[in-house]
Amino acid sequence: MNWDKSEKWYDRAQGLIPGGVNSPVRAFGAVGRHPFFVEKAQGAWLYDVDGNRYLDYVCSWGPGILGHAHPRVVEAVQRVCAEGLTFGAPTAKEVELAELIHACVPDVEMVRLVSSGTEAVMSAVRVARGFTGREKIIKFAGNYHGHSDGLLVKAGSGLMTQSVPDSAGVPAGYAASTLTAVYNDEESVRVLMEENHGQVAAIVVEPVAANMGVVPPKKGFLEFLRRITKEQGVILIFDEVITGFRLALGGASQYTGVHADLYTFGKIVGGGMPLAAYGGRRDIMSCVAPLGSVYQAGTLSGNPVAVAAGIETLKILMEDPGIYERIDRRAQTLAEAFRNVGLTVNRAGSLLSAFFTPGFGKREGWVENYEDACQCDRKAFAAYFNRMLERGIYVAPSQFEAMFVSDAHAEELIERTCEAIREALFGILGN
Repeated sequence: MNWDKSEKWYDRAQGLIPGGVNSPVRAFGAVGRHPFFVEKAQGAWLYDVDGNRYLDYVCSWGPGILGHAHPRVVEAVQRVCAEGLTFGAPTAKEVELAELIHACVPDVEMVRLVSSGTEAVMSAVRVARGFTGREKIIKFAGNYHGHSDGLLVKAGSGLMTQSVPDSAGVPAGYAASTLTAVYNDEESVRVLMEENHGQVAAIVVEPVAANMGVVPPKKGFLEFLRRITKEQGVILIFDEVITGFRLALGGASQYTGVHADLYTFGKIVGGGMPLAAYGGRRDIMSCVAPLGSVYQAGTLSGNPVAVAAGIETLKILMEDPGIYERIDRRAQTLAEAFRNVGLTVNRAGSLLSAFFTPGFGKREGWVENYEDACQCDRKAFAAYFNRMLERGIYVAPSQFEAMFVSDAHAEELIERTCEAIREALFGILGN
């Protein structure tokens, strides 16, 4: 493949944009190359400025559950654009989207629309503090909840890719109120709760972690979190920016059977447009201004174009629940292809990650938490990534991100990918 035009655009970008990208993991530094620049996308495919075509398993980091440029979603957006892009006033479609979210996730009795997952989680934490009158929160190492100051403590996603444990510019006071537990380790949570009894406002968790690679909860772990938070009057927040409407139409609560107090959504809920939401129990959400004293606002919150994309996406998912069975089955086929060559694979629905754990290629190893993920061989992953890209398969340029399957990944495309996996890993695994 030729990437001459992408190289030129990257050179231009570096003079004006930090690192040449508007989100760190897009820089491709972890895989030893420069990024390609996308020109368009359709269905399961990305097309770059050099005319290369890629079978896309990044799906814009999750929103593309239907594939790129779904005709109904595009039509809905185009129709609304003709009526105006932003009003700074309520619209009926905001109410319609709120009703659809509630229909999918009944626990969300009230919901507030915002513009990004970071904003949603930041706001949910503020609400939990306002409702409880407590300051401390518990999060888990390797769980990424956006880039707000109080949550950039042992976060996953791009911070792991770049080996940056925390961000510069975060005041020590913010970090001091954030307690970090070990994902899938009940005892680590119990100790923090005991040491900070009566001071913890919330536990925020990715119900299925997807920012240190995909790491599902161990049996009983989420149930334990639900139990201990109820016992101590702590708000349980499910960060479903990735898992919401992907694991199931009802998200993690439907997929796991465990119900939180507050939820945050992003990605799929906006149908590919910049939109997110937080919501949950009515008594907690009644603390949000103008009903209560917890202030949160946004000029573009509930933007009509983004809302239209979200509405149409959720309607399609509600009309065709078979989508979930299809993408689950296709993700399982990919997982088996990785396992057949000896990689450790974690999967939850249409989310999966293949890990180059110590001794990779020997059908050994497991990843249950942040420390396990950190043991993976990043050089081997980089070699695999580049071999896949050369075969026209685009996976996330980081060992610590998920592989996303969409409804546009037809069976024949999955089989093509399985063959590419076998070819790309030949030699890397010593076979």
